[in-house]
Amino acid sequence: MRQRIVRMALVAGVAVLAMILLLATCGGGGGKDEGRGDRPKQPVKRGSGPATRLTVPAVYDTARGWEVPDASPDHALATRSGLIAYLERVRDDRFRLRTLYTGIGRPGWSGEPFSPLAGPENFPRLLSVTKDDRQFFVVWSYGKTGRGSLDPSGSFVSLDVYDALDGSRQRVEVPWTGAPTVSGTGPGILVGDGGARSAVVDPDSGEVSVVPPKDLRPPKGCGTCRQLTAVQGLTAKGLLVRGAREFWVRDGWFSRDVAPRGADRANGMPVSLVSGRLLVRWQKAKGTKAATTRDLWAVHDAASGKPLVTAECHKPAIEPGTYPQAVLSPGLRYLVAGNLAFDLDQRTGRCFEEPDGTRPLTLATVTDAGLAYGATDARGPADALSGGGAPHVVDLATGVPEPLPPSVRLPAAEASGVGVFRWTDTRDRLHLIGYVRKDRPAAAP
Repeated sequence: MRQRIVRMALVAGVAVLAMILLLATCGGGGGKDEGRGDRPKQPVKRGSGPATRLTVPAVYDTARGWEVPDASPDHALATRSGLIAYLERVRDDRFRLRTLYTGIGRPGWSGEPFSPLAGPENFPRLLSVTKDDRQFFVVWSYGKTGRGSLDPSGSFVSLDVYDALDGSRQRVEVPWTGAPTVSGTGPGILVGDGGARSAVVDPDSGEVSVVPPKDLRPPKGCGTCRQLTAVQGLTAKGLLVRGAREFWVRDGWFSRDVAPRGADRANGMPVSLVSGRLLVRWQKAKGTKAATTRDLWAVHDAASGKPLVTAECHKPAIEPGTYPQAVLSPGLRYLVAGNLAFDLDQRTGRCFEEPDGTRPLTLATVTDAGLAYGATDARGPADALSGGGAPHVVDLATGVPEPLPPSVRLPAAEASGVGVFRWTDTRDRLHLIGYVRKDRPAAAP
């Protein structure tokens, strides 16, 4: 009898243990999904791919890729070296730049821990910049240098410039008063104030060039260039500057001389500059068809000003405060901005909206395969990426938008055949997740 009781106890113990193991392997993790009701699936084996499985476009394989579970709000790509960069918090008051090879998911080089000027409350800002054939990651913050500075009361923009190839770093401090804007869309780092003040930092040498507002040199005969003057960007030929209705490159070309056919030569506004391509909104020439109801949009070569391709869109019912920033595919063939899409090789442009100008398709991402992702009824590209509106994909070869399932999350970028997605969990931690395209061969072991 005693042996039978022992045997029964052993059987019961095995059954309980099996139930515990079953519950442990079947448990799913939910998470905050930025406005969507779908809950990403958690795989049983975390070593086989990303830990988080989102609902994404069918061209991506959620079983292959990588995941960064606690990333910074900004991330930056260096396509030539195949790296993605992000910041991590080392301690309460210190941060570190880390990199990862996008195509294979392996860690790259890491920077040394540092304390930003702005204080420990928020992550510093991060961007990438390309000069000639070299790419750099730039971490910047704004504040006072504090103890040990030659001028403890002065405010500075602090820039840590990393060579994307090997992680070598140099620090540059630019004295600055007032809230700065910092961009890397040209061959240097542009620090500005949204107006006529600016400074340019060479990412290679660290040299700082300051151009005072009085030395912006507007073209002769431009009556509106001295009105609402603002530095708009940096081209390979110098600063891009705009006035109330016209724009120019300092000591370079003048918008009136490069207006595309059908445009009002004295009425153009530069909207976005990225990797040597400038998107401009032009008024249509007076007397041309639909001049009062439609705008002419053009992509220009930023170095020469030459127009490359154009498209027309309805004028907005209410003028927006800012227009969407242009986004280029990694290979620089395709450009999208809001409801505009251009194939720079084929010299074709499209505006995705209803015939009466309503329900525009806001595009946020474009890949080297010519697939553009976006959403209708979205407030902008950022809203589309975070789940706003109805998701769509457009094959720019055909120009036909196709709806995606409502729960699909859109890629924030694609590089090395990997789509990069963003997701925030229940602890408000941002995850960067890379899913490999299904048509990309599996990596060698």
